[in-house]
Amino acid sequence: MIPLKSAEEIGKIETVCKITAEILERIKEYVKEGISTRELDSRIEEWIKMQSAVPSFLGYRGYPASACISIDDEVVHGIPGPRQVKSGELVKIDVGVMKNGFYGDAAVTFPVEPISPDKRKLMEITYASLGAGIEKAKKGNRISDISFAVQSLVEKEGFQPVRALVGHGVGRAVHEEPQIPNYGHPGKGPKIENGMVFAIEPMINAGTFEVYTDSDGWTVITEDGKPSAHFEHTVAVVNGMPKILTVV
Repeated sequence: MIPLKSAEEIGKIETVCKITAEILERIKEYVKEGISTRELDSRIEEWIKMQSAVPSFLGYRGYPASACISIDDEVVHGIPGPRQVKSGELVKIDVGVMKNGFYGDAAVTFPVEPISPDKRKLMEITYASLGAGIEKAKKGNRISDISFAVQSLVEKEGFQPVRALVGHGVGRAVHEEPQIPNYGHPGKGPKIENGMVFAIEPMINAGTFEVYTDSDGWTVITEDGKPSAHFEHTVAVVNGMPKILTVV
């Protein structure tokens, strides 16, 4: 069952989502050549705690960090460590925050300039597909309408949505129903209603959609070694329309 949130609950989710968005906006200036992913994660954890909030990824199913930081062919769930960021890379940072029992979730792909035209196009199309998916998160539509909007846009540009991973409901827990794939036929799945809150997150590969999980048990990597991009917003359905909550 997909949980519906009251207006009061959506307000509390929006509060924690703004913290999430502010942290991603703040970390942008630090994503530069030479910084380690561990240092980025440490800053994110510090900033979350400064807001009297909790990094919701830390310890979730044993995950050892506060943010997921994935580079180039790492799609998602990259564990921060000593690896240093290099120019030309795409750095994906996914942040989850919990405060007062409510959760926010967002992700951004940061380019470490200069990047190649191909990587820039991948990043831009992935971001555009997030917008296309969000537009379909309207009362009366079906969950797969979101999925189809993402897939249609990216495949037209020669890219592939990852099929092994999905977006999801969020709000009272890190992950809730429904699952929201980034591919599929329109008009399928549960009907979208007011009070639903989704984490919509296109994960788009430059090459094949096939991925595998690294030996660390977390990091998801493209099968062909080509880069991937990832953007995510938490979105509530309010008065029949999508409202992005993870904005500053």
